[in-house]
Amino acid sequence: MKAIILIVLMNLFLLSCNNHGEDLIPAKIDWGAREAVIPTSEDRVAGRSYLPVYSHIYHRFDHTSFNLTITVSIRNISTTDTLFLTAADYYNTAGEKIREYLQFPVYVSPLETIEIVINEDDTEGGSGANFMFDWIIKGGQDDPLFEAIMISTKGQQGLSFSTRGVRLTD
Repeated sequence: MKAIILIVLMNLFLLSCNNHGEDLIPAKIDWGAREAVIPTSEDRVAGRSYLPVYSHIYHRFDHTSFNLTITVSIRNISTTDTLFLTAADYYNTAGEKIREYLQFPVYVSPLETIEIVINEDDTEGGSGANFMFDWIIKGGQDDPLFEAIMISTKGQQGLSFSTRGVRLTD
């Protein structure tokens, strides 16, 4: 009887070690599958948003930094209309463009969220990195929402914070 209980417990332990959540992690964005032609027949409004992000922050001294994973969240908050992105550019602390994510317009469906992830070991952006997004929406539609979550854990220390994009007027 003890052997049966031991076997059952070992099987439960081994089954619990499997990562059943792997398929819940969204796949990397296939920008090509999101390529869009922006309708010209409807009233359209163009805008630009700025989103501050941090690939690392300083702690204790200015020569000691803490690397962060950045998750950029691009949210279409309209319940009925599609958002079109025409640029998603990543800049470093010096204001130099280091990455262009889009080569053509892409769509974001109503209430859909897409993400860009900057890995923790990618510190090219620096402590003053940022994104610039160019977008087009239907007239009267709410502006898209751009947010970033920065997170990291080291040993028993965890750190996370968020930023929110602002619409530019230039």
